[in-house]
Amino acid sequence: MTETFILPVDYLGTEHEFKARLERYGYTHRIAVLIDEHTFNFEPDEEGCYRAINTPEQPKAPNVVSINLLRAVAEKLAKLGA
Repeated sequence: MTETFILPVDYLGTEHEFKARLERYGYTHRIAVLIDEHTFNFEPDEEGCYRAINTPEQPKAPNVVSINLLRAVAEKLAKLGA
């Protein structure tokens, strides 16, 4: 079962809205976030924070997406789960 939603993220003083999809996997979940036409998957770690993961079937991510933007998305996801 998947649920879609809009994820608002403040990055560098600008509010961005990304399409996101919650994907449930048994006792855990992943959140797929569409950033610049590329899907980034985030999953919770043992501490409740989110990390971006890459799966073998995903195409290589474009180099133009900032690691700081991915961190901002992960932090926003952690705040939503709290």
